[in-house]
Amino acid sequence: MKLALMAAICLLLGTGVAHAADPNREEAAAGLNALRAQQGLAPLSYSRKLERAARGHAKDMVRNGFFSHQGSDGSGVGERLHAIGYGWCRAAENIAKGQPSLPLVMGTWRQSAGHRRNMLHRDVSEFALVREEGNIWVMVLARPGC
Repeated sequence: MKLALMAAICLLLGTGVAHAADPNREEAAAGLNALRAQQGLAPLSYSRKLERAARGHAKDMVRNGFFSHQGSDGSGVGERLHAIGYGWCRAAENIAKGQPSLPLVMGTWRQSAGHRRNMLHRDVSEFALVREEGNIWVMVLARPGC
């Protein structure tokens, strides 16, 4: 538990101490949920279904050499969630490129009004975060069917 708390603090402060070769689910959840707790918001659960959607979009960007919220097939996050069988009523997506570590990508998103708004959205209850080659990051946040 102490390690998770330390990781959350490192992510929030952007100290770079909590490094991970790949996004670590527990570290990402700890940092994201600490940020949400500061705003009086409920914590998010990690979703393997959302992870599938995030990974699919990240791999699409790597494979096809683009960087966008729109997939190579024209899909948006909602369509990608529908395609994997995730019935949703609220969905958001953060993408980033180039940050070599989890603390750096989380820090970048915290500093961006739109990305921060997604992470602090009151109507989401689950999230997933993936990193693919070239440091392509995709975070999907959603609430299953309302």
